[in-house]
Order: sequence, then structure tokens, then C-alpha cells
Amino acid sequence: MKPILFNFTDKELETFVTDMGLPRFRAKQIREWLNRGAPDFSVMKNLPSDLRTKLDENARTLPVKIVQKLESSDNQTTKFLLELNDCEQIECVLMRTTYGNSVCVSSQAGCAMGCRFCASTLLGLKRNLTINEMFAQVLIAQWELRGDKFNTKEIRPNGDPNNNDVSHIVVMGTGEPLQNTENVIGFLERANNELNISWRRITVSTCGIVPGIDALNTWGRPINLAISLHAPDDELRTQIMPINNRYKITEVLDAAFRFSDTHNRQLMIEYILLGRKNQNGETELFNATPEHAEKLSNLMRGHNVMVNLIPWNTVDERDFASISGNAVHRFQDILIKNGVHTRIRRERGADIGSACGQLRLKNAKK
Repeated sequence: MKPILFNFTDKELETFVTDMGLPRFRAKQIREWLNRGAPDFSVMKNLPSDLRTKLDENARTLPVKIVQKLESSDNQTTKFLLELNDCEQIECVLMRTTYGNSVCVSSQAGCAMGCRFCASTLLGLKRNLTINEMFAQVLIAQWELRGDKFNTKEIRPNGDPNNNDVSHIVVMGTGEPLQNTENVIGFLERANNELNISWRRITVSTCGIVPGIDALNTWGRPINLAISLHAPDDELRTQIMPINNRYKITEVLDAAFRFSDTHNRQLMIEYILLGRKNQNGETELFNATPEHAEKLSNLMRGHNVMVNLIPWNTVDERDFASISGNAVHRFQDILIKNGVHTRIRRERGADIGSACGQLRLKNAKK
């Protein structure tokens, strides 16, 4: 297994370089490329060609390697299938939006949560990701935006929608971030310190690990918290999200509201709208009836929340079905009538399987 130079300290990298019989200044040159997210040694144009070849034979640049890259038809979404050094695979997604460039980061290889509508959990949990493995996902996306064009005079301020920097991070990819809380916090500290990404442009999504939410609260950074709720009562949520056997809705929301109130941040509630086919092949609403919308409104009333309604992105291995646009808007209308802030999440990358875990699952079947 080749060593990963990105994981080396500066001293270790210098030793690696001098052991190859190279001058010490090569270590600094290599480090600059690594910090830019160089995917391989071939792009390091200020190194001699024979040295690039030698480095490629003896080491890897990053702790993640691009296996596959897919572009959506509107060129706004890029999905990466990445391989770790132990051959486990993860995904990350780059989304170009009107408010900036957002990267959806995976926190685990696989997932143990067992949500019935999700592709990520179908292969089970393999392991937690390290700080470096999460940070490298952002660098891969940043390289996609910038390439090797790192003339800082051409770079617009972070957050400018016309820039070529990553401006937002969402830890919402494969895995449950709050089963890997320590490394996720370390990764976010690094992203804030080294990439100058504001806390208010960072979101962590959880299906409801209450001790993890409390740990984020104790950590004290004013990030955005998103709760994957997907049902308005315990009976229905337990059917689709096994975590509800451990932490009931009231307990999860109480912890989330504490976080929101402490940091004066609007809480985001993720709600996937699901249907199911009946015996006649017709789609029936599973968690998206008017009654469900009224129950959800009661849970949210009086709190600073934004409910993100998510039309389900079809996963062939799951027995749910997408519902009509009319049903989605009827659900939203009830929330609005009840004074709940809500929006329908725009579908991104459906043509490239952008739902968490789909590309990884497809590749595993080959």
C-alpha cells in the first residue's frame, strides 16, 4: 500500500523527499500542490517529469482517489465516486448554486442507520472516515472548480457566487456524522481555519443521535443543524427509521431546539415525501397526507425552523415511490397555512444518481 503524502506532517514529508535523494525544497513544492487538492503527481508542473513519474510509483497524493466522475445535464452538479486507501468507496457531490459552491461530504464509508428509503445503508457500515479523508473531499471539489489555476489575484471572495472556491459544506453524504462526531468536529475546524469557510456556511445533518447533538452544542460553533425527520409521529418514523427506537421524536427535537436557541440558528428539518404502490399499481401517500402535514406543523409551531420538503429520489432497491408534484405542493401549502417556513428542495443531479449512496451501490454491483 503506497504512503499518502497528504497525511504526512511537514517533517515527515521532508524526510520522505530527502530519502529519495531530493533537495528539501521539493517537499515545500509538493505540499503546496497537496494543499490545493492535486489529484495526482502529473499536475505538479513545477516538478521535473522524471520526478513526477518516480513519485507516482512510490506514493499517492490524497487519501481519496477519483474512481468515477459524473456531470449532471445542466452542468450544475458533479458527483464523485472516491476510493480510500483500503479500497472502501465513498461519494461526495459538488453543487454549483446561485449562493456559491457547496460540497456534500461523506462522514463514513457506508451507514449503519438502516433507514428504509436510503441507498447508503444497503451495504452496511464499513468504518468512520478520518479528518483527512473528509477534508480531501472538499479539496477534490475545489480542484474541480479551480484546476491548477491558483493565481490568487483571480480568486473572488469566498461566498461570491461567481468565484471558483468552495463556499459551503454540508455533512450530509454517506454515513451518520454524529456516529463520528470527534472526527467531524476536527474536519470542520480545519475547513474553517484553512479554507476560511464561515461557520454559518457549514451544515451537519443527523437522523437524531441525541448525545451527538448535545456534543455539537457543547462544542459551541454556530453551524447549521439539520434533522432528518421524515415522519411526524413515532409510530410512522419507527417504520422507516430504526434510530427512532432509541431516540423518540420529542427527545430529538428537544435537543435540536436547544442547539438552535443557543446559537441563534434556524433549525433545518429534512422531510422526504414518500409514496408506495398499492396492489393496483397506484401510488398512495405514505408520509405525505394532509394529516401528516398538520401533525408536522404542530411539532414545528413556535420554533425557528425551515422545513425542507424533499421529493424522493428513486432507489430501485427500495419499495417506495415518488409522489406527484401536486401532492408535494398540497403538503407545503398546509405548512405555510400553519405559519411554518418551508421550501421544496430543488432536485439536483437526478440524472446522475445524486441521492446518497446510489453511485457507490451501483459500482459495488459490477
